[in-house]
Amino acid sequence: MPLWIPITIAAAFFQNLRSGLQKRLKRQMRTTGATFVRFGFGLPFALVYLVVVVQLSTGPVPLPNGWVVLAAASGGLAQIGATFLLVYLFGLRNFMVGTAYSKTEPVQAALFGFLILGDTVSPLGLLAVAAGVVGVILISVGNAGSRDIVRGLASRAALIGVGSGALFGISAVCFRAAALALGSGEAALRAAVVLVLTLAIQSIVMLLWMAIRDRSELRRVANGWRPGLLVGLSGASASAGWFTAMTLQNVAYVRALGQIELIFTLASSLLWFRERITRLELAGAGIIVLAIFALIGGT
Repeated sequence: MPLWIPITIAAAFFQNLRSGLQKRLKRQMRTTGATFVRFGFGLPFALVYLVVVVQLSTGPVPLPNGWVVLAAASGGLAQIGATFLLVYLFGLRNFMVGTAYSKTEPVQAALFGFLILGDTVSPLGLLAVAAGVVGVILISVGNAGSRDIVRGLASRAALIGVGSGALFGISAVCFRAAALALGSGEAALRAAVVLVLTLAIQSIVMLLWMAIRDRSELRRVANGWRPGLLVGLSGASASAGWFTAMTLQNVAYVRALGQIELIFTLASSLLWFRERITRLELAGAGIIVLAIFALIGGT
């Protein structure tokens, strides 16, 4: 089994854990603060991870050049924008449909990967990517009525969701471009360098934003440092996995396999929270599993 596959699955697991912890943080701070915690509290753990990788590596540490910084900054800003759009969806009607459209990211990542990096996807791989998106949409609209689904197809929420998915796709391609632009070094080392650089840029940008626009949120972030550390640890673990996997493999394949996160979410909902699972959600989960098997077989 290629190394990028278990790394991606682990990244999806930690991302699901981070989302659950971040949801609790919303009780203590607003969206800006909860978003910052993902980056700012993740940076120290990313630095520790970089030190460990450097110690285990046999080669020199690759130094970022101008193109690496530009790609990392572009990806980091796109990721911040995508996160804000996704959070904004929850205040709109039919947000489930909009969220589903944000999960078109793998298809959009395949397009951006081809346009920016020249990455190609095999016919079977493209079919698996598309099937995974269908599965995600079924899960996302599983609790919505048919009228809500039809109304949501052309809704403002759907358009914002597509925009969120596009920005997530762009950010993933930019992160891969940054890692490839480093040129030398093992995949884990290049990914760790780009991860630290990206989190540093994101943390600085968001700190400046809160310092200028909302200083009270800085106090809420400081008061929530204990749960923030857990969010940072799980978020940095997820990002380390994503960055490493995307250094090793085409972004579209990585993000498509990453849809397994929805399986973890459904399992938590059923086994932990004892929530009811609809037939559409089960069907969506089944399609995602089949898509993942096709994706693994196609690579």
